[in-house]
Amino acid sequence: MKRKLKYGIVAILVAGLAWAVVYLNSLMPIITGYAAKNLASAVFVSGRAQQDVETLDLNFSFISFTKNTVDFEKQTVTSRFLWGKSVAVYRPGFGCTLLQDKDYSELKAVAFPEMHLPVYDPDTVAWPMGNLIPDTATGADVARLNAVREKLIEKDGYGGHAFAFVVLHRGFPVAEGYNQGIDSHTKLLSWSMAKSFTSALAGVMVKDDLIDIDLPCRWPTWQNDDRRNITINDLLRMQSGLGWNEDYGNRSDVTVMLHCEADFAEYAANKPLANPPGEKWYYSSGTTNIVSALMRRALSNDNAYYKYPHERLFSRIGIQNAVFEPDEAGTLTGSSYLYVTARDYARFALLYLNDGVFNGERILPEGWVDYTTSATAGSNGVYGSGFWLNGDKALPAAPADMYLCKGHDGQRIFIIPEKELAVVVLSYSPKGNPMDFNALLEDVLAAVP
Repeated sequence: MKRKLKYGIVAILVAGLAWAVVYLNSLMPIITGYAAKNLASAVFVSGRAQQDVETLDLNFSFISFTKNTVDFEKQTVTSRFLWGKSVAVYRPGFGCTLLQDKDYSELKAVAFPEMHLPVYDPDTVAWPMGNLIPDTATGADVARLNAVREKLIEKDGYGGHAFAFVVLHRGFPVAEGYNQGIDSHTKLLSWSMAKSFTSALAGVMVKDDLIDIDLPCRWPTWQNDDRRNITINDLLRMQSGLGWNEDYGNRSDVTVMLHCEADFAEYAANKPLANPPGEKWYYSSGTTNIVSALMRRALSNDNAYYKYPHERLFSRIGIQNAVFEPDEAGTLTGSSYLYVTARDYARFALLYLNDGVFNGERILPEGWVDYTTSATAGSNGVYGSGFWLNGDKALPAAPADMYLCKGHDGQRIFIIPEKELAVVVLSYSPKGNPMDFNALLEDVLAAVP
């Protein structure tokens, strides 16, 4: 009897160990992929120091145990953990991409197309197209805002770790601050704020008669089941019905997509329906990447596709050096991987504060901002089309009509029309030390009329 019990215990332990090894093996490309991709972009796109990134951004969970090698000659980052390894490759114009099915030379062979955009030194051009900010009195209490900046940036007084902070009032930056190693020219990661930019690009494509968001998408593999009824509107509003798990804490659909797959849109599009299209809202990064792929198909070739965001949106709102990173298959990662400066994020907010008009030119179609900020059915008033809403007053210090771009780890653009105000915060705010955005907004709002 004792021998049987002993064998039983040993069998359970062996089975448990086998399961743990199998599960850890499934996490390996996520662990090393996260480290390689984010370190590569931070070094080669943002210009940050490897040690700073490892100490702050990568210092959690299994990620903190990766061994990372930055090769400045080949412009790669290789990350290793136990038996796992991932490689991220930098390419000018494209930013950084994880190697999945292709090798280094194959990925490097694809060059970013030459663009013919207005060339000027933004430091010699007036805001908003440039960085010369006039000494304009907007009525904001600048001294009080500077105290907020000091508390946020220098003292971590609101929690988290803020990289950058910009307050835009009545069209002008009235407060601004940057942490060590960051300045007004540093391009910083959007995370899911990229979804708001993808929504804006969809609006530009509607204005250019390239897409109709209310028609079925005609995705090839959807034609023999009810997925054929999914529209771009459903995808933007995250009510497509496609099954999806957005949990960032373990192996989930979103972590597998970003770190294990070559084609993000194809991975998301292959999900079966969990609900009828248009009937239920739940958050999904996958659907935004399907929108990116549909944009790619709407244009004549890949060169036109890669140039389109720069020619039709970024350059028209004063964003000169944006980096919108693609997956290995070449589709822009509309869900997650945009890099622009803190002032550029403020310019994007200004576009929406001015109802889609920038510097006197209409960029978004009439009514697009209203469409963007109208609540999606079933979201409890918290989500529109690529933007979050404050309909549930989760941030009670802010008005109910505030809307925002929200990204992982504390990336925020708060847009408050009734105050002619936008607040940009770019940060690292882990769950154990989250930023108190409500207190921050309360203090900013107290400083504006």
